[in-house]
Amino acid sequence: MALAVSLPAQHTLSTREFFYVGGKYTKDVMAGQMYVEALRPARVTRKYPLVFFHGNSQTGTNWIGTPDGRPGWADYFLAQGYLVYLVDQPARGRSAWHPTIDGPLSILTAPDLERRFTASEVGGWWPQAKKHTQWPSDSPIKGRRGDPVFDAFYATQVESLASAAETQTLVQAAGNALLDRIGPAIVVTHSQSGPFGWLLADSRPRAVKGIVAIEPSGPPFRNSVVNEDKNREWGIADIPLTYVPPAKTSSDLGAVRESKADGPDLTACWKQSDPPHRLVNLRSIPILVVATESSFHAVYDHCTSKYLTQAGVANTFVRLEDQGIHGNGHMVMLEKNSLQVAAFLQKWIASNVK
Repeated sequence: MALAVSLPAQHTLSTREFFYVGGKYTKDVMAGQMYVEALRPARVTRKYPLVFFHGNSQTGTNWIGTPDGRPGWADYFLAQGYLVYLVDQPARGRSAWHPTIDGPLSILTAPDLERRFTASEVGGWWPQAKKHTQWPSDSPIKGRRGDPVFDAFYATQVESLASAAETQTLVQAAGNALLDRIGPAIVVTHSQSGPFGWLLADSRPRAVKGIVAIEPSGPPFRNSVVNEDKNREWGIADIPLTYVPPAKTSSDLGAVRESKADGPDLTACWKQSDPPHRLVNLRSIPILVVATESSFHAVYDHCTSKYLTQAGVANTFVRLEDQGIHGNGHMVMLEKNSLQVAAFLQKWIASNVK
């Protein structure tokens, strides 16, 4: 049975402010600082705030509204009584990028977004792609260039640091500074920002009270669907995590591939060789890993969940179709049933984060 969703008639935002965290001077220029927007409801009723991290080519605007003009997840969770923090990753959006300090940039093209995110039922090449139905447009070219909703979405895209390792290093430092400032929080990640949840939990385990990882960057060790290049050499991140026994280099994890996939239309997962190294700082944190029905992540997100389990980290892996939520693609927070998905996430958080 799918969840019914409603929002209060009145807007629940009480105060809105912004600040920057992190950053350090390189000669006479500050770099690495992260923009943070704080949205406070009229009445805070939840114990911990939510910190939302956007994905590749995106900014914090992902959570404010949808490209067809509906309320976003920020409004939904404000209405549930949460203090909400939205960030722009360092060197992205309202967080300064310096050409003489930071690395090169890249951006996803319109055809990239059409095939992977918004019109996968037309251009997607993975088995689940044809199940995509939730892009919010009635255009005859729905989800493609020229569709007004797609064009509004593409207008929000910005350049991102090309290096995942540089990005994760900057976000871990700035994210630590944010948690040190605001105190314990629930971290919500999407896509490229998936490793941020693991890294912040590793460096600030007492401050991260829960992780909601929506189609996090994966699978471990090697890509899938797009290519099979080596990636995320530390399993679920591109930079070191704290393993026990210690892993002096990423090769100590001994990546091996399972002999067969867990089912049809799924990739065979990569894991650590036995006995595995344990991610000890993550093991007491409630973790939800979410995959949608039609995204390319549907092929491999179970591998991230299995990797966490092998590393001694209990987690809940959910496919939205198993919750009666169908037709979603990767940009689930923007799609027609986005608030239905938000309601499912809220139900899980309320039941699991104490």
